[in-house]
Amino acid sequence: MSKTILVLPGDGIGPEIMAEARKVLDKLNAQHNLGIKVEEDVVGGAAIDADGVPLPDRTLAKARAADAILFGSIGGPKWDNIERSIRPERGLLKLRSELGLFANLRPAILYPQLAGASSLKPEIVAGLDILIVRELTGGIYFGQPRGIRTLENGEREGYNTDIYRESEIRRIAKVAFELAAKRGNKVCSVDKANVMEVTELWKQVVTEVAKDYPAAQLSHMYVDNAAMQLVRAPKQFDVIVTGNLFGDILSDEASMLTGSIGMLPSASLDESGKGMYEPCHGSAPDIAGQGVANPLATILSLAMLFRYSLNLPQVATQIEQAVGKVLDQGLRTADIYSEGTRKVGTKEMGDAVVAAL
Repeated sequence: MSKTILVLPGDGIGPEIMAEARKVLDKLNAQHNLGIKVEEDVVGGAAIDADGVPLPDRTLAKARAADAILFGSIGGPKWDNIERSIRPERGLLKLRSELGLFANLRPAILYPQLAGASSLKPEIVAGLDILIVRELTGGIYFGQPRGIRTLENGEREGYNTDIYRESEIRRIAKVAFELAAKRGNKVCSVDKANVMEVTELWKQVVTEVAKDYPAAQLSHMYVDNAAMQLVRAPKQFDVIVTGNLFGDILSDEASMLTGSIGMLPSASLDESGKGMYEPCHGSAPDIAGQGVANPLATILSLAMLFRYSLNLPQVATQIEQAVGKVLDQGLRTADIYSEGTRKVGTKEMGDAVVAAL
């Protein structure tokens, strides 16, 4: 099939979890004779150390040329005190912006084997399957003007701009409705239209787009209520569509319903389906190098890569089923460990998934 995947391990636990995903990728590449070419480069803190910037031009060029990108994690205290404009996170934001990766898909699926690992009662989360569709290249993370300034009286003031154009809202809403049509056909649009004009427009445009999808059931919810409902009765949701800031927060909240953020993959897609795939968790510098991080979110991100960018859903399903088999065997990394299961490290978990393939 002659496809190229760019691997960007990043910082912290990124290289450790990516090594396990690479083993899965290499196994499947050989097993199915896929002919996938894998390239690798630096981003984030690793790029700052090597090139002085969080996203070198070389890495960006490779990302543009690749058919898909598998991303690890970035950041850590080592780079917290450098100039804000070149911190590791800026590399990730620039990558999303330059590649037009506007649609972030974050599934929150509870594996039945992990019902006891959730912070909520099993009867509340059993069977959970939510898809959060987050707009990724607009909103307050990219809006201008922004900054920190000193007022005439000497007091400092921080300011950001939350801004969305109608076209940006329309295209992410279409993604949500089209994905919902393949699921339960329910879309909940999350906003704060009672106090924020930018989300009042969001609500209006999503309502307009819904007219093109008459079979879909659309509801609207304020973000504070949505946060509460995710904990109170999460199975009421099918697809949630929301802006950059709200989506960032709600998807992390949803991760704890599944037992651990270490289980959650994500996809960030452009208008043609090319994407960057990464675990929802961060670089976890406190456990980096210890071999205890959970690689399953990264491995499941690889499954999403096969499904959405390479159009190989059968390979994606193979990965997901392999993860299920490993959990059936009682293997658990520290973040999902409970009494009666066997605690394993990063490498052993990756090896088990490869064996289950």
